[in-house]
Parts: sequence; C-alpha cells; structure tokens
Amino acid sequence: MRKSLRKIRDPSERHGGASSLFNEFILGGQDGLVNVLGIILGMAIATSDAKLVIIAGLAAAFAESISMAAVAYTSTKAQEDFYYSEEEREVYEIKTVPSKERKEIYDIYYAKGFRRKLLNDIVKNITSNKRRWLDIMMKEELGLTKSFLHPIKTALIVGLSAIIGSLIPLFTFFFLPIKTAIVYSLIISAIALFITGIVEAKLTVGHWIKKGIQLTLIGMTAALIGFIVGKILGISI
Repeated sequence: MRKSLRKIRDPSERHGGASSLFNEFILGGQDGLVNVLGIILGMAIATSDAKLVIIAGLAAAFAESISMAAVAYTSTKAQEDFYYSEEEREVYEIKTVPSKERKEIYDIYYAKGFRRKLLNDIVKNITSNKRRWLDIMMKEELGLTKSFLHPIKTALIVGLSAIIGSLIPLFTFFFLPIKTAIVYSLIISAIALFITGIVEAKLTVGHWIKKGIQLTLIGMTAALIGFIVGKILGISI
C-alpha cells in the first residue's frame, strides 16, 4: 500500500519541494559562512599565518558540511518515517473502521461551518474516493503533508551549500596578505549575509532590509567573538 501511495503526487507538492530545497540551500550556506568566519578570523588574529588560517578554515568547512548533512538526513528521515507510519495507520483505520473515520470527516467539516445536505454531500464525496479520503484525514485531522524532501537529497543540498558558504570568508586568504584578507573577508561575508537575508525574507516572511541586517549582525557577532578569542590566544602564545 505504501508504494502505491507514494506514486501519487500533487503539482503543489513539487512546487513546495523546490521551495524547500532552495530554503535548505540558503540555510546551509548561511550556517557554514557564519561558523567558519568566526573560526578563521580567530586564527588570523592569533597566528598571522595565512597557511594556518586556510588549513583551519578548510578543516572547519568540511567538518561543518558533513555534520550539517548528517543532521539534515536524520531529521528529514525521521519526518518521512513519521508521516508514512501515520499514513499506514490511517489506511488501516479506513479499511477496518470506516464508520468511525467517516464520522471524523463529518466532524471536521461540521467544525468548518457546513450543515445539512451540503455537509452530507461533502462527506459522501470525500469518502467515495479512498485516496481523497486518506489525504483529507492526513491534512485535516493530523496536520501532516508530504512537504518534506528526500533525506539523501536534503543531506546533499545542505552539505554542498555549507561548503560553498564556508568558502566565502576563506576565499580572500588564498590571494591577499593576511591583514588585507581579513578586511575583505569581513566585507564579502557581510554582503553575502545581507543578500542571504533578503532571499530568506522572500522565501518566508519578514521585511527584507530587517532580515538582511539581522543576518549580517549575526555574522559580524561571530567574527567579533573570533577576533576576541584570537586576540587572547595570540597574547597567551
């Protein structure tokens, strides 16, 4: 039963999946950038050695991406497993206790304000098609939809975006003297975070300027913490 149910897809699900995929990419890149920015700035201040900064930055970038990909996989897999376990339970109940499930449909639409013949027609229409019946039970009774992404796809997108985001603040240290690289790294990172905030606001809710400033401040706070730690370590060393 599960296989046959998975084959049925709604166009809105594909649209929602694309949006979720892009949102995962943005969030992964944002986290990678902020985490690595703080680390490499601390290293740059502590050591003044571009090679060490690059090594530390690359190590952090790959560790961060693998960790985030693993978390994305396990959380999405858990969401998927929960959805299908609930779906199987609803399929079983529709098959074994249809009168009870029919009454639940009746109650759902009664609560929405439908009455008499219209309410009975709605219940009859929904319960005449088991696929429709199941979808309504999942969405209206349990509040569950197939808006999640495939766990492996999610892990790959998050891991890749974390790597890309992590390389943004690190890029300048490959080509510039370390003090100049620090300045340009901060500028580029601030611009990238502000743009990320704009995109995130468009995908979700919130004013784009406020969101952009918010993410920029988060990144710069991470950089400030890295600076302080690096300064302390540099003095102690």
